[in-house]
Amino acid sequence: MLKRHEIQVLRRAGHAQVEVAKLAGVSLGSVRRVAREPAVTQIDNTQERARRDIGRPAKAEPFRHLVVELLTREPELLSVEILRRAKLAGYTGRKTALDDLVSALRPTRVRPLVRFEGLPGEFSQHDFGEVDVRFLDGARKRVHFFASRLKYSRWVEVAIVPDECTETLVRTLVDHFVAIGGTPLLAVFDRPKTVALKWGKDGQVTEWNPIFAGVALDLSVGIEVCWPSRPEQKGSIENLVGWVKGSFFKQRRFLDDADLVAQLAEWRTEVNTQRPCRATGVIPAVRLEAERPRLRALKVAPDQLALRVPIGVGPTAAVIHDAHPYSMPPDAIGIPGTLFLYRDQVRIIAGRYQALHPRLFVPGAKSTLPEHRAQHVAAVSGKRAKRYLQREHLLELGPSALEYLTELTHRRPRIWIRDVDRLHALLATYGEDALRAAFTRGLAEQTIGAEYIAHELAATVPTPAVIEGDGTGRPDARSSFIGHRGGSMSCGDQLRLALPAATAIDVPRGGRVQAAPGAPRRGGGAKRSAWTRPSTALPFDADGGR
Repeated sequence: MLKRHEIQVLRRAGHAQVEVAKLAGVSLGSVRRVAREPAVTQIDNTQERARRDIGRPAKAEPFRHLVVELLTREPELLSVEILRRAKLAGYTGRKTALDDLVSALRPTRVRPLVRFEGLPGEFSQHDFGEVDVRFLDGARKRVHFFASRLKYSRWVEVAIVPDECTETLVRTLVDHFVAIGGTPLLAVFDRPKTVALKWGKDGQVTEWNPIFAGVALDLSVGIEVCWPSRPEQKGSIENLVGWVKGSFFKQRRFLDDADLVAQLAEWRTEVNTQRPCRATGVIPAVRLEAERPRLRALKVAPDQLALRVPIGVGPTAAVIHDAHPYSMPPDAIGIPGTLFLYRDQVRIIAGRYQALHPRLFVPGAKSTLPEHRAQHVAAVSGKRAKRYLQREHLLELGPSALEYLTELTHRRPRIWIRDVDRLHALLATYGEDALRAAFTRGLAEQTIGAEYIAHELAATVPTPAVIEGDGTGRPDARSSFIGHRGGSMSCGDQLRLALPAATAIDVPRGGRVQAAPGAPRRGGGAKRSAWTRPSTALPFDADGGR
């Protein structure tokens, strides 16, 4: 009708029919036909088609009364069943035409909108979100964030997070509870795998994420998840994420990551303490004062929160978590246990054995406690196995140890096992940091040999470190005796090792201390001196062979 009106206006303006056809984009015949029609007074196309009786009715139209009758009796009747009954009544058309009629006639059930409002201290809402952030230099970055909101006061906490895993969720959740000032009765989530793993057809959760469930018990907070396929229940949570995106991320530009965090803190202060909430008309900080007495005190501090992870001690007397091995006593091999994961520590309990490690984050890092080194060496059978295990302990110190031991092995291919034995004793006495620094200096000065490392440590570390712990892994006032399985001595006793100076006394290559007549050669007899010039190799069997 609008196109007809356009043609009539152009004709009244004096344009020729050919010119009107070009301007209106229609054929010349259409221009001639419209010019003969009465003037257009209304633009309702549907009404005009009905008045002119344009178009033929669908084949399903004669069966409208049948479809209405069937849907009145059974509103949920499937369209294929309606098609079958219509064909029995004489319908010869296709399914598509009848489906269109059924869709137009089927009654729709509209559920009333329910607002899930909360009482003071009743529940909070939490969810992850992600957004692509554009920086001022043109770079783009996908940012993950975790948002929390108290439903009554509308107090909001938002934090930038590295990922959306279970540990990130629970630790950020506890941080937000600390910032809010307590925990509500319920924490409401959508249905992510970090919270619920399985649920039945009725929507009830049948299997919770075990790590999340353990933290929920520690916090003593109730957990509620939205039902699947019920968008009206999780709309408030989705609106929280959408509101954070639209109100902060989409409205601002950032210089770098630090500027993003700074602006987020500024925006969080503004929306919580300065700007009235659109839903309540009250500043969230004002309502929070009335809600805070209903919040319960947090039972676990963020630094004391431990995630429980089931583990088993492997055949190398180590527990692997997140690709990082953590040592355990050799007697704990094969025992199942629990790994308590803190922010910066790892505590492992397997039966009566336990160990406390610093948490590792660097890829490829490995943590071996000093007391476990001696126990591992003592538990290994065979002299060759002991030497190679000692060398593995030394290699764990890092690239400097790898380079130093490689140089040592190639310079002294026949006696490196003796140097490794003595270096392992120095590691147990002086600690990792001191020996790592000695390796670095030895590489710089090209002083390759255990005697040089011993001289360096004796000159730079006046008091050797004391190794705490016993065979069970429980710290006490005893120190593991190196080389003696299960043995111990008082921490007050000084651990003495025969540490030679760098300038050892020259001994003739063939020199040998003769045993007394009749004395046995092994065990109680005299023994050849173990030290020669730094560059002189000892006989292959100086320490009993490999």
